[in-house]
Amino acid sequence: MTPRPHSASSGNVRRPSRPKQRHSGSDQDLINEAIRIDSRPYGFYGDLLGDWDYGDFILHIDRIQADPYAPPSALRVTASTSAMGLPEYALSTADQRTATADYLVRAFSKAIARNCPSRALQVARTGQEILERSACTVTPQHVEIRFQLQLPARGRTIMGREAGRLFDVDLPDTVMDTLDFVSEEAADHLAGLTAHVHAYEDYRALSQSLTEQQWVAFVADGAVLARRSGVSELPLTDAVPFESPESLTASVTLPHAGTVRGMAIPPGVTVIAGGGYHGKSTLLNAIQRGVYAHVPGDGRELVATTEAAMKIRAADGRAVTAVDVSAFISHLPGGADTSRFSTENASGSTSQAASIMEAVEAGSPLLLLDEDTSATNLLIRDTRMRALIAAEKEPITPLVDRIGALFAERAVSTILVMGGSGDYLDVADTVLMLDEYHCLDVTARARSISTELPRELTALSDFPASPGRVPVRSRGGGDKPKTKASGLDTIIIDKTTVDVSDIEQIVDSGQTEAIAWMLRGLLEEYADARTPLAELLVRLERTVNSEGLDAVIKFGARPYPAFLVRPRPVDLAAAINRYRVLKIA
Repeated sequence: MTPRPHSASSGNVRRPSRPKQRHSGSDQDLINEAIRIDSRPYGFYGDLLGDWDYGDFILHIDRIQADPYAPPSALRVTASTSAMGLPEYALSTADQRTATADYLVRAFSKAIARNCPSRALQVARTGQEILERSACTVTPQHVEIRFQLQLPARGRTIMGREAGRLFDVDLPDTVMDTLDFVSEEAADHLAGLTAHVHAYEDYRALSQSLTEQQWVAFVADGAVLARRSGVSELPLTDAVPFESPESLTASVTLPHAGTVRGMAIPPGVTVIAGGGYHGKSTLLNAIQRGVYAHVPGDGRELVATTEAAMKIRAADGRAVTAVDVSAFISHLPGGADTSRFSTENASGSTSQAASIMEAVEAGSPLLLLDEDTSATNLLIRDTRMRALIAAEKEPITPLVDRIGALFAERAVSTILVMGGSGDYLDVADTVLMLDEYHCLDVTARARSISTELPRELTALSDFPASPGRVPVRSRGGGDKPKTKASGLDTIIIDKTTVDVSDIEQIVDSGQTEAIAWMLRGLLEEYADARTPLAELLVRLERTVNSEGLDAVIKFGARPYPAFLVRPRPVDLAAAINRYRVLKIA
């Protein structure tokens, strides 16, 4: 791909036609058009809609913002992979193409910072995870990158010469910096792409090993788990590298990293114990993020967790709709039916009980819990409290009594951080202890303590089965449909706000936006009052697998959505379960 010389600017003639139509031409034609409409009313920017050939790539202007204060205009660039010089190892498999697309979005963002001082160009933001994004699509033949452009104006008057400069200099320089893998200056760019693809392929191979070896999680020796702060996902520079306890050490062979040793966590009940500030929650957080691949240098590249693992926490005030919580709550004041429990304002214990049952319904094989974010009365009830309060007066059956049967009867494993109660030592299959960020297997010692300090065993042998709930087709209400997402926490469907802040494994705002559209589509298009929620999720996942993230445009999103990120089905299910308008047959 050869560098494109900058064009001279000139031209000025016709008045724009109405209605707006797509135009086509060369890059020089586009620049001339931008200059021609200089000082005109903002609506004349509509004349730039169309497809403009820059030689090495084509610029598609798909939507022009209505005025200077509206959301930015929507643009795309497309180019052939052969002209870009993309190597075959970045294109041959679906995994390679996913990693390449993620890398190109990051490269485009860096190129904007170098080439566009005004920051008029905008592309999807990225974090530490390698994810499937609508911002970039890669096929063996073509690449498409979607982004936004804030067209310049003074008030509502077009700044055409400034727009011409954007189309003549800033935009092509940004695109060429991103798409060039053949020039001498592109060596570091190619090395970065290679590392990105290899990291993703190694993670995917490690995830496959979990299935083959029947592990629920793997943490590689040398992994850096600690983060810089509670609001940063960047690695802590002086963190203690992870070292697996010998009794749980296993080896895997990965395509690029070679033989890797680390801790393999088996199915069943795993308790993570230890003193305060010794790394218990740090380990659990790394495991919960292990459902995603991470970028090179993150420190958690070789931490993998079974894909549908679900972090469960208490969420005071969340809505619950027709969930069978009878395994944990037998009766409630007023005679509420706990086998079909609904509330607009759940307590900590009922919200967490509902989240457990909803995760099992959605097909999660692994639950992750931390005592710090859990309802204590759902986790434990010690001997003295059992003696004080008669069983018939206490409606809550704590998780400690059900957790063994949850695995034995439903094949759902649990990894639980517990530093305040030894009751879980009786039911744990594996006990880990964190001592100054060093991980020890203390299972034998825990069993010895259980023998030396026995308690009355209260574990129950059954875990009641629940029929899958069947959603009824429903709409959010309101005259004007509205589908919005804000950050990681909030979805708005028409007049209903859905708080998803307790769904901790939503890690990208693009996932929140995709969940918003999928939630609407699943309940308005897929739900039929006959099909269980779990099956509806499978159908929707099948559609996205075959059609990509653009499948959500069926549900009302604008064509060429640029900021969607693929969520996990279990996170979509969790959002649906928090939707107050949800109706169950």
